[in-house]
Amino acid sequence: MRMQRSLVLLSLCVLYSCEDSMRDQSRIKPLEPTPFFEDNRSSRTPIDGTVARGHLNEDTEFYAGKKGGVFVAKIPVPVSKDIVLRGQERFGIYCAACHGADGYGKGIIVRRGFIPPPSYHTSEMRGHPDGYFFDVITHGKGAMYPYASRISVPDRWAIVSYIRALQLSQYSAMSDIPETQRRALEDSNP
Repeated sequence: MRMQRSLVLLSLCVLYSCEDSMRDQSRIKPLEPTPFFEDNRSSRTPIDGTVARGHLNEDTEFYAGKKGGVFVAKIPVPVSKDIVLRGQERFGIYCAACHGADGYGKGIIVRRGFIPPPSYHTSEMRGHPDGYFFDVITHGKGAMYPYASRISVPDRWAIVSYIRALQLSQYSAMSDIPETQRRALEDSNP
């Protein structure tokens, strides 16, 4: 019994001594003034030219949708069926609520009173370069908030490819279809 009391007393002494030093140590809260630095700021700005790990985005065409400050005309990645299908999926998740599944700007949110976004099928929207759509998804525009933190860069480009597919579905002529596929379509629809 005496041994147990000694162990309990020793444990309490050890715990008590740790608590004081951890509780009472000096610290600075974020953005709290401090006389330690000349400018009295405790939060320091990064040194010019530093890049956070994983954020060296030198390929401005891919990461910003621009080259030399101008929107890129075409998607800077090879467009495949898989990318367009991925874009369709992401469009359905993030865009269709406002833009509608068909891209005419009459999604469920608009039917509930939200400001309608522009239709993708106007001549103005069809005339924009691909980098423009990427930039709007990234930074937002008008009532649309930015999606940079929600949609990855490859998925933003996939959405752009799907927007182009939507536009093509509404504004293409039979002459745009290759001859062999056009004949197959004509044969299936007498």
